[in-house]
Amino acid sequence: MARGVAVRIGRLTVEPGGPLFVVAGPCVIESADHALGVAETLARIGDRLDLPLVFKSSFDKANRTSGNSPRGPGLDEGLAILARVQRETGLPVLTDVHETVQVAAVAEVADIVQIPAFLSRQTDLLRAAAATGRVVNIKKGQFMAADDMIHAAAKVGDALPAGCAVAEHVILTERGTSFGYHDLIVDMRSLGKMRATGLPTLFDASHSVQSPGGANGKSGGAREWIPLLSRAAAAAGVSGLFIETHPDPANAWSDSATVWPLDRLEALLADVARIHDLVRATGMADG
Repeated sequence: MARGVAVRIGRLTVEPGGPLFVVAGPCVIESADHALGVAETLARIGDRLDLPLVFKSSFDKANRTSGNSPRGPGLDEGLAILARVQRETGLPVLTDVHETVQVAAVAEVADIVQIPAFLSRQTDLLRAAAATGRVVNIKKGQFMAADDMIHAAAKVGDALPAGCAVAEHVILTERGTSFGYHDLIVDMRSLGKMRATGLPTLFDASHSVQSPGGANGKSGGAREWIPLLSRAAAAAGVSGLFIETHPDPANAWSDSATVWPLDRLEALLADVARIHDLVRATGMADG
């Protein structure tokens, strides 16, 4: 697989040796005003720190622990909100798909189509996303070895439109590995193995500190470990950081235990970017 090829996302570029790439936003779309307010703040942060930034949020959280948990506005309303975010902030947007029937509509709006971790081996979903010609972000399943992500990427490569190269259309994201019930652990070797594919590799800082299903019908977690793991991932040479953020974490509709406070995000990203830039300048992650 080709190494070091840039992936273009709207006006932005992400590449293994480039500036820290950031994907950030609330876990689920709560309302148009809420999504737009967060996106406007993120756009300002990206400008101040000179970081390429993509807004992310889900129109449907289809894999909630409890069937009583809020899932979001649904496909049509959710995509309309994401399109408004694009228009009014200029940020590219990412959202996830759970079924092949959603993919075509999502690709009409989203700059990046995301395959959720639980679905990272679903061949038909990967191929449907690839066929749109959009960039595809594949979350590594909590049950998967990092080495196996090359096969998920190859499924996308097999279904890309003619003339499209897998190295220009696939991003990989690490989000922790199951470690017993309700626990995840981050093996930093996984980041190196995924980087070795030559594809941009992101570290999902917020989902990696989850306790899936560990809070009596919803996921718990320990957000205090996000800075440490994010700095470690930057030192390991990742291309970027995936982090869910919210202006009022305690009242977030989803992942309230692990979304990072929006008013503390800029300081965190500045720290992580400094480490990332040092590693990039010295080639430390290649040793």
